[in-house]
Amino acid sequence: MKAFHFALRRFPLHRPLFFFCALFLCLAPKSVCANNDSTPAGDPVLEPPTLQSVGAYWMVQGDDNANAKVSMAWRKSGAQEWKKSMPMFRVEKGAPEGAMMSPGDNKGHGTLLKIPRGTWLFAGSIVLLEQNTDYELRLSLDDPDGVHVEKILKCHTRAEPQEPADMVRRHVVPGEGGGDGTEQNPFRGLATAQKQAHPGDLFLVHSGIYRGTFEVEHSGEPGRPVVWRGFGDGEAVLDGGEKVKKEESNRVIAASDTHDVWFERLTIRNGDWGIAANGSACIVIRRCHILDVGSGITAERNDRNQVSGFFISDNVLEGRMPWLPPESTEHWRLWKEFEHRGVSITGSGHDVCYNRVSHFKDAMDAGPSLNCSAIDFHHNDCSELIDDGCEMDGSERNTRCFLNRFVNVLTGISVQPVFGGPVYIFRNVIYNVFSEPFKLHNVPSGALFFHNTAAKQGCPIRLSTEESPHHCILRNNLFLGFGQANYAAEFSPTMINCDFDYDGFGGGPWGNFLKWNNVRYPTIDVVRATAPVYHHAVLVDPATAFASGLQPPSNADTQYDRATIDMRLRKDSAAIDAGEILPGFNDGFRGAAPEIGAYELGDSLPHYGPRDEK
Repeated sequence: MKAFHFALRRFPLHRPLFFFCALFLCLAPKSVCANNDSTPAGDPVLEPPTLQSVGAYWMVQGDDNANAKVSMAWRKSGAQEWKKSMPMFRVEKGAPEGAMMSPGDNKGHGTLLKIPRGTWLFAGSIVLLEQNTDYELRLSLDDPDGVHVEKILKCHTRAEPQEPADMVRRHVVPGEGGGDGTEQNPFRGLATAQKQAHPGDLFLVHSGIYRGTFEVEHSGEPGRPVVWRGFGDGEAVLDGGEKVKKEESNRVIAASDTHDVWFERLTIRNGDWGIAANGSACIVIRRCHILDVGSGITAERNDRNQVSGFFISDNVLEGRMPWLPPESTEHWRLWKEFEHRGVSITGSGHDVCYNRVSHFKDAMDAGPSLNCSAIDFHHNDCSELIDDGCEMDGSERNTRCFLNRFVNVLTGISVQPVFGGPVYIFRNVIYNVFSEPFKLHNVPSGALFFHNTAAKQGCPIRLSTEESPHHCILRNNLFLGFGQANYAAEFSPTMINCDFDYDGFGGGPWGNFLKWNNVRYPTIDVVRATAPVYHHAVLVDPATAFASGLQPPSNADTQYDRATIDMRLRKDSAAIDAGEILPGFNDGFRGAAPEIGAYELGDSLPHYGPRDEK
């Protein structure tokens, strides 16, 4: 009320206009008066680290004029120099709660992260770090309205799980009952061994067939897991066996509501689910062969926010879905009837990496739950999929899909929806995608696509939905098509606050170059001069784009050999030096500017799929 009393002294009551203006300003609801100052609403929060990434978020009050910025820098602990990364992403208000979507379309999303009214959420990731390394992360909140706050967070990237030195070795062979777990008198049957399981036990599963569902009842402890590992004297096969009733489903390994349990070097076959680990934490699945299953690995139930710390690597997952021509009746029958995924996981703090995944509906999926954040899908080799290569659907923030290869897929990478983001999708290659390289359906908000390469028949990139993407960014991607199409880039819905630029396009001939917000732009020159996006778009000749001589697929019904897909650029390609500098995502580029597409000139191919054992 001090301001009101000051107004009375300065502007006497015989000046009623000034009086009522002063009274309104002092007594009006806060929502009427702009609050442009930024104030941290608490300290920034680190997300669970992964092998190569660290994410964080920070809530900021005020900033009604939305001009504050949170910059990010990082360094190894003990280093002097800070390295810049892209600034934190300003999350669209309402997006984390699913408010952008109609109530029936938000998949029942209810987030644990409550954002107070009048508060912005900033979030971001540092990527491509070294594993098992100490880092410092510097966050700087700067507002032109007079605010500067700096915070330094210490973090440590994840290490690949290593077997503790003091594990107790116990032996298992096929059978039903008996044995004491010694090599001379092994447990007969997994159920017998399970009854004797304690934290710190390493069960060496000898060759043979173990039939029926393996019910995992005993968990390990942090630093003392229970490990189930193929012994190496032949193939240890876990076979789900026949269903008791036709309408029921069977799991080969049922490991739900457990923690600190590892499965290694096992063959897992013949089940509706290979491994079901819903509601579980700190599960390691490594170097297993999962085949003849509906879904491979599932951890979708997260009712207490307990799903965390999975490490799924170097596995071969083969589903039951045949590769069929995408326009065939049988393809769409299977697409509608089955929801089979190679890996489906929610929660936080997971690495899904170096896996070979084929013949499912989707290869890898995130999923909505109370918390879907800090999940990395990377270095996977995925093909022959009747729907998506990777679904980031249901992500909240700081999930990442990078350095993967997707070949022979209906759709490349899906973000339908993303609840605010940022979700980072970068350095992926997609070849022979029938429909959309990126599926931005169901009102996603906060999907960021950097340095991806996609090649397909027809229109290089299209988005066929009536639902509006919000707040999405594309940079430095390369989209190539084969043959005639209506557009080089066709975005049918209204695009809301989306920022697309520095992408490359090749193929044609095209009727028009771009469709954006229902406006058609005939040529790339018109786009650069007059469109609200793509002021730096680049034309790339598909015939000479790749050093390998690879051409875009001429027939989407053909099953292309993923091992022959080399999409590294030729040195005279127009994509060379045509990208935008994105700190943290293309550091160390070699020329005048970064390349467009998944690879910098001179790069070696990343390792996709299972690694050789050392």
